[in-house]
Amino acid sequence: MGTVTPQIGVAASALLSIMMLAAIALAWGGWRMYSKHGDKRKGVLMWICAVILLANVAIWTI
Repeated sequence: MGTVTPQIGVAASALLSIMMLAAIALAWGGWRMYSKHGDKRKGVLMWICAVILLANVAIWTI
């Protein structure tokens, strides 16, 4: 039996998890900024940043 080597290391895995948490926080903050505070431009920019983070995580995991 051979050993199984992970494709990404522990540090990269932790970084991807942090990026997912950041994307969730950005999406939530963008929603609050858009709806509650009335600053629509910042809310949309936060959503765009969250989508970019999610795309980066998808690229690195596929």
